[in-house]
Amino acid sequence: MLRGMRTPTDALAELLDSDEDHGCGDLPATACEEVPGNAARIVGAQTLQKISDSVVDAKTVLPWVLGAVGAPASLAGLLVPVRESGSLLPQASLVPHVRRIAVRKRVWVAGAGGQALAAGAMAAAVLGTEGVVAGALVLASLAVLAVARSLSSIASKDVLGRTIPKGQRGRVNGLATTTAGAVTITMGAALALLGGPGAGVGPLASLLAAAAVVWVAAGVVFARVAEPAGPTEPGPRERWLRRSVALLRDDAPFRRYVLARALLLVTALSPPFLVNLASAQVDGSLGALGPFVLAAGVASLVGGWLWGGVADRSSRLAMQLGAGAASLVLLVLLAARQVEALGETLWLYVAAYLALALCHTGARVGRKTYVVDLATGDARTAYVAVSNTAMGVLLLLTGLISAGLAQLGVEVALGFLALLGIAGVVVARRLPEVTART
Repeated sequence: MLRGMRTPTDALAELLDSDEDHGCGDLPATACEEVPGNAARIVGAQTLQKISDSVVDAKTVLPWVLGAVGAPASLAGLLVPVRESGSLLPQASLVPHVRRIAVRKRVWVAGAGGQALAAGAMAAAVLGTEGVVAGALVLASLAVLAVARSLSSIASKDVLGRTIPKGQRGRVNGLATTTAGAVTITMGAALALLGGPGAGVGPLASLLAAAAVVWVAAGVVFARVAEPAGPTEPGPRERWLRRSVALLRDDAPFRRYVLARALLLVTALSPPFLVNLASAQVDGSLGALGPFVLAAGVASLVGGWLWGGVADRSSRLAMQLGAGAASLVLLVLLAARQVEALGETLWLYVAAYLALALCHTGARVGRKTYVVDLATGDARTAYVAVSNTAMGVLLLLTGLISAGLAQLGVEVALGFLALLGIAGVVVARRLPEVTART
């Protein structure tokens, strides 16, 4: 390399230390020396994973896939519950097995491999089958993908906590979201410009196959993270359910965090309703999907930089702002729908989707940073897994309630979710501040 040329790792190191030197906190000296390189690898792997996530998206892309193969609409309604709950529910039961592994990056890599296989199976199903069979195969593959994702989710926070010090983790998460957003914008623009009626299943299958390849690349990059080996738990253990209940019962700050996170579901559950409303205004062409994918990419690109810094100063504040802003967006949308000219405009829903995606980025970066900073040592793995399993149950319950309310009108469901977000602001304000910078 030419003398004086700055590498991406050098640039990232400058970004992380741009304000002041925060030291390495409770990281060992060897891990401190590896922080810039590890940050670059984590950002790279997470960026690749997020790119694949934007393709295998249960809120936007996969409903179009099921429509293209002629699957019934009832199967499309199962996509989000299968994707989210399938990823969250198994986590507490997997913790005892993960804790037997001293180097947790291997768990993340295994999860990336499982997601790659599942995405490849979806591509094969789209090309080789149609109708109910294709829809069922896509859902089954999505369930496998979700379980594999749960492995990566458990390991990612633990590896982040072992390799990146407090005060820098939010920016690492935010930067990965930002870089992935730039790629998602490109994909959304291509769909909007090139997609159209009669595009066929070939381009969709190619997107899914490409996502599989990108997941393999993510695993290769993450495998190079220099993670110090941590403690393991061999031998007898209590059953995971008993330990999970005990943690929620005895740890008040953690219990309040789980409650606040449940109320943040306003940002996750409301976008599909917007897409549903917008679909009534278009002909269902592939090109109509582009603006929503583009909006999601813009939110990641802008939100990653914005919310990463906010979360490093106060992850609790990031959660509050995300939930509160989402509720405001929904209330404004409901008011705008009362004006006939606005309610029939596709771009009203695209703009609202963009705003909600920005809110979701803030809530997501905030709560991910909060739980990593709240826990110390090996307790971090239990915090992440137990909270995710609890959220799997709460997500199913909240999803069923909002879906039931939607039978009375989508506006009723959106109003309910807006109230959840307002309650989330109140609960998040009562959380203890755990970030390094206040």
